[in-house]
Amino acid sequence: MLIKIFLLLIILSMLVTLGTGLVYLIKDQGRGERTLKALMVRAGFTFLLIVLLLVGIATGLIVPHPL
Repeated sequence: MLIKIFLLLIILSMLVTLGTGLVYLIKDQGRGERTLKALMVRAGFTFLLIVLLLVGIATGLIVPHPL
């Protein structure tokens, strides 16, 4: 159960960084580095999410739906 909560927090963090990247893109009009940094953080969260999903499935903490 704890791993599922952690995965949900990572997904929410990805949405927050996506939103901040959009705000920075609008504010800086594509000229700043803040948008790139926000999207790099989001890519890191995505990598972490995939790794945790694979580890959770491999260890049996997460059971995929049979369909």
